[in-house]
Amino acid sequence: MAKNKKKESNVKWIVQISILAFIISFCFSFASETILANVNVLVGILVLLLFILIGIIFDMVGVAITSSDIGPFNSMSAQKVKGADVAVMFVKNAAKLSTFCSDVIGDICGIISGSAGAIVAALIAENFNLPIFYVALTVAAFTASFTIGGKAIGKGIAIKNNIKIVSLFSKLVSIFYKKKK
Repeated sequence: MAKNKKKESNVKWIVQISILAFIISFCFSFASETILANVNVLVGILVLLLFILIGIIFDMVGVAITSSDIGPFNSMSAQKVKGADVAVMFVKNAAKLSTFCSDVIGDICGIISGSAGAIVAALIAENFNLPIFYVALTVAAFTASFTIGGKAIGKGIAIKNNIKIVSLFSKLVSIFYKKKK
């Protein structure tokens, strides 16, 4: 009976996270397509870098939560430190939060940065009269290397500074989070 309940809970979680991923992806795609529709090359590059940066930051948060120990946050919660109760909840649900931060947000940003990169490549090719094929290859390669390199650097930072990162993220989330009574 306990296995059935856990299986139902996992199925519910998978359905919820899939729906949430759809909604977030739709919103990010809409924002990207709307912003990039009529911009110059510099703004296009900045939007592309923003999506890469969001992916890196959320990947760092996911790694920080996963690598954190609950002890310091229990202590902070007992001392009524702002956001500590949210941090405790995050660490207790590390697998789900890591999936959300690293996989859902991180992967969505990876996909959106790919499509934003294609738009930026077209803008660059058009504005500088360059062959789209080579520009698209170059922009895709830069996008991949910035994303992968940024996430590699971010993972090391997240593991070394997990308490600081989880605390900061929890304080930010606690502004919007209403504790269930």
